[in-house]
Amino acid sequence: MTWDLSVFYTGFDDPALRADIEAIKTAVSGAEAMLAVEESAKDKLEKFIDLEETVTKLLGSAFAYAQLTLEADNANEEALRVVDELSQLMVDVKLMNSRLTRYVGSVDNLEDVIASSEKLSANAFVLREDAKAAAHMLPAEMEKWLLKMSLNGGDAFSKLRDRLMGGHMVDYRGESLPLPAVRGLAYDADASVRKDAYEAELASYAKVETSMAYCLGAIKGEAHTMCELKDYPDPLTQTLDESRMDHETLDAMWTAIREALPDFRRYLRKKAELLGHKNGLPFYDLFAPMGESSRTYTAEEARELLVSTFTRISPDMGAFIDQAFENRWIDMYPRQGKSGGAFCWGSHDKKISRILTNFTGSFSDVCTLAHELGHAWHNRCMEQKPLLLADPPMPLAETASIFNETLLMNEVRKHADAATAFTLLESSLQDATQTIVDIYSRFLFESAVFEARKTHMPTAAELNQMMLDAQMQSYGEGLDPDVRHPGMWLCKSHYYSTGLHFYNFPYAFGHLFGLGVFARYLEEGAAFLPRYNALLASCGADTIPNVAASVGIDVRDPDYWRSALSVIRKDIEAFVNA
Repeated sequence: MTWDLSVFYTGFDDPALRADIEAIKTAVSGAEAMLAVEESAKDKLEKFIDLEETVTKLLGSAFAYAQLTLEADNANEEALRVVDELSQLMVDVKLMNSRLTRYVGSVDNLEDVIASSEKLSANAFVLREDAKAAAHMLPAEMEKWLLKMSLNGGDAFSKLRDRLMGGHMVDYRGESLPLPAVRGLAYDADASVRKDAYEAELASYAKVETSMAYCLGAIKGEAHTMCELKDYPDPLTQTLDESRMDHETLDAMWTAIREALPDFRRYLRKKAELLGHKNGLPFYDLFAPMGESSRTYTAEEARELLVSTFTRISPDMGAFIDQAFENRWIDMYPRQGKSGGAFCWGSHDKKISRILTNFTGSFSDVCTLAHELGHAWHNRCMEQKPLLLADPPMPLAETASIFNETLLMNEVRKHADAATAFTLLESSLQDATQTIVDIYSRFLFESAVFEARKTHMPTAAELNQMMLDAQMQSYGEGLDPDVRHPGMWLCKSHYYSTGLHFYNFPYAFGHLFGLGVFARYLEEGAAFLPRYNALLASCGADTIPNVAASVGIDVRDPDYWRSALSVIRKDIEAFVNA
């Protein structure tokens, strides 16, 4: 159950890999000369689209092969060298993109030029977004040097984080285990295993927390500098702008979520009561399985469940999932040197995806597979769009994954006996609590880090306290105040991305938006699926409010978010009164 990367290259000595890297250099070096040629704006913009598509395809293959190799084996020296080389090359790619973006911003009659060309009309949204982005470019005379400095700043600290945590081992009951394997024990049916794993995880962070604090502080400090240079008031505004979202939408969502927090806390205190706790739920029991059904799954059983479930809904989806397993799209199991968590990587050019999970057999792990296969289905739907329109913003990128999780849970619960249905109900509430309550805590934490970073480099002790404060604001009395998780900032890779700050609220958005889309499916049945697939295809080709409006959702209205949360509230009532 490891993935096949030979679809990209046969190895790091494959001449095709070197040829693609050299082709990127050639294409990038010709951009300035292309813009200097005296010709019409139409001709230049058409060449600009061709150039961006070419570089995107080549980079996609080279980066995919090197980065995916590294995700599966963080000590692979060949992969590290190629990733470093491509990171250096990305400076030139970004400079090329900036030149092109500045040119688009300088075209006075852009709409008329777009209308004069079939190619430009097909890529109109990209060009309009570039025209807006031209107002937030780094100063041209400084950009090259700032990007090069970033390689030894934020980018270097991000890579250091990956090395530190990719090889991080935890001493658990006399064994040395990879961090993802120990974190996976949070789902174990044995309470003593969960508690010991939690304590072992927290104890292990003492080895790396000072280094990790510097990584996080350096990355967030650089983000402040870049925001100021790009004329954004703060990193959140920049993230929203780049996500094609607005503060009005985010505020509407957080308003409804804050109103719903007491309901989630009732669920957590009820779970604590059922597990014999008197002061709220200790963090290590957040994922404790409930009920008599504690079934685990083999990889083959997970595959059979997913294929059969989705085939009943859509034969195309079922066949697609079967193909993903058959063609080795998935690297499933945890091991030393492999990245934790889960993700999906898509290749528009090759019409494939690659999925990483750390499967240990829980039903939650099966849901994670469904989630990542939802991303892969999203990639498949976007194949019908031009390459430059196949990159959805973060909040919409979770639409298909949440739809898949919700559909799987809905179908399995429908056919389950009473004991299993209770277990699945609680599992569903676990997931919702993570994507709503825990994500809110992560948003609060990252906001606090950015605020602190305005004046100083936060220490590990400060970051631990910020995390505890954020958990208190979000989980409240639902968690035992003496048994929270101060080290959650160390194990979540999203905090350390130099280009994806605040990669937390998109999960809450995606969960609730996915529920809204799923509600439309329940209302309309199979007749909705063509509209659903069209929605997925359009995610990279319009703003978030417009994409949502295509299925009748107003994301700027708090009432929409309240209606989505009401679905979860019904499940909470069922659990509390069971």
